[in-house]
Amino acid sequence: MIKCGNHSINFETPLVMGILNITPDSFFDGGNYTNESAIVSRAEKILSDGADIIDIGAFSTRPGAENVSADEELKRMAPAVKAIRKEFPEAILSIDTFRSSIARKIVQEYGDCMINDISGGTMDDEMFKTIGELKVPYIMMHIKGTPQTMQNDPTYQDLIGEIKTFFKERLKQLRNFGVEDIILDPGFGFGKTLDHNYEIVARLDEFANLNLPILAGLSRKSMIYKYLGGTPDTSLNGTTALNMICLENGASILRVHDVKEAVECVKLHNMIKSQS
Repeated sequence: MIKCGNHSINFETPLVMGILNITPDSFFDGGNYTNESAIVSRAEKILSDGADIIDIGAFSTRPGAENVSADEELKRMAPAVKAIRKEFPEAILSIDTFRSSIARKIVQEYGDCMINDISGGTMDDEMFKTIGELKVPYIMMHIKGTPQTMQNDPTYQDLIGEIKTFFKERLKQLRNFGVEDIILDPGFGFGKTLDHNYEIVARLDEFANLNLPILAGLSRKSMIYKYLGGTPDTSLNGTTALNMICLENGASILRVHDVKEAVECVKLHNMIKSQS
């Protein structure tokens, strides 16, 4: 169980995190949610479809994405969080940022949120200290390189072992700042080849001995459409298939664009488990 503001979040049943990208250039829905009306409408849709958490991102981290300034990221993020807090004050929010300054300003201004850091603290040396001071949950993702470099021929001698070593080393540093409410994300597509991504799906249960909730975020990613053919727009079925396998292999959170389908996936998974 983790605490986020007044919420106690348990993982007895898997949760669904709905993606709200307020960026102009995200790989799937970039540019769709750049004004307050569209942002609030998307948040309402995420919640009405059954999501437990809204993940708000203002910095595109697709491979090769433009590196926007902290000022621009905050300029996008703050009005979105303010509008969502006004309309849905009880919603659990996750702030997708690797910048401690953004995390601090949003939490101090708009209340406790999870911080979803694609860099696992490697892109901002102040992040772990900031999380400890804010006393909010932290999602630690594995990445190899940066969004600008991560897909330049990523190689591993022992994929799962190296990701686990990364987590163990970073967790030790994070816990030195008193942080215990932690979720781990192996980082599908972040410094991984197509084969690496499928190996992570197949071996996701090997992260169980880290004794922390695991987030699976592969919604509509290129690992699906580059293998099956198609585009992000045609990748919902593949996403759902892989989400079910991730649930079977121990995922505690599905991070998705398509909330209704993910919620149904969780319900069916729970039904199957109840029969065993």
